[in-house]
Amino acid sequence: MIAVKSAKYLSGHKLWVEFNTGEAGEVDLADLVSNYPAAAPLHDTATFAAFQLDDWPTLVWPCGFDVSPETLYELATGKVPVYLRPSVEMAA
Repeated sequence: MIAVKSAKYLSGHKLWVEFNTGEAGEVDLADLVSNYPAAAPLHDTATFAAFQLDDWPTLVWPCGFDVSPETLYELATGKVPVYLRPSVEMAA
């Protein structure tokens, strides 16, 4: 299971995220912030920078918006976690 070990604010809507796999990378969440009404308070970058990691660990903000570790992993690495890949069944 993918877990976020740490996250650090960079600038704008960008974060540096490190995962339990040893992988890390920059994620730009500007599109997510722009596309979801629940994220409207995060247009303000000071509010965006005030994220926390909850117990799952999920990136969360006081306004109720959150981003899952799997989404962050895909954005940072370009890879889909193995357990989220569709299984390929062989036709009989």
